[in-house]
Amino acid sequence: MKLNILVVDDNRMMREMVSRTVRMSALDVGELIQAGNGQEALAAMRATWIDLVLLDLNMPVMDGEAFLRALRADTALRAALVVVVSTESSQPRIARLAALGAGFVHKPFRPEELLAEVERQIAGQRGAPHDCPQAAGNPMRAAP
Repeated sequence: MKLNILVVDDNRMMREMVSRTVRMSALDVGELIQAGNGQEALAAMRATWIDLVLLDLNMPVMDGEAFLRALRADTALRAALVVVVSTESSQPRIARLAALGAGFVHKPFRPEELLAEVERQIAGQRGAPHDCPQAAGNPMRAAP
């Protein structure tokens, strides 16, 4: 099954770089959608099923951590996997993100680092809480 992926970053060039990395990977990509902040991302997720979110933290309107908390609180959206892609270096903040089921990759990143974390998330389906009905049937897989 194809992965619908949402790239969320306020920097258009960074969104393009992350999107290009995803397109050039072995991932079986369906739709690849972009959003400039957490509020736009939530709206996109309510309009289209998203399997994986690649998320920046420091953004206007709604930052990445606020988005992640809203995502996990929404029973219709919470099964989505999340990989944070950020310059963040605060270990307590990174631990909070991990507690919310998000993977983490530091910017600047090498494409293989980002893809390895995406594959870890897919393999473990860490984003889906155990009580979430979508968790068992989350339509994800990496291309062989």
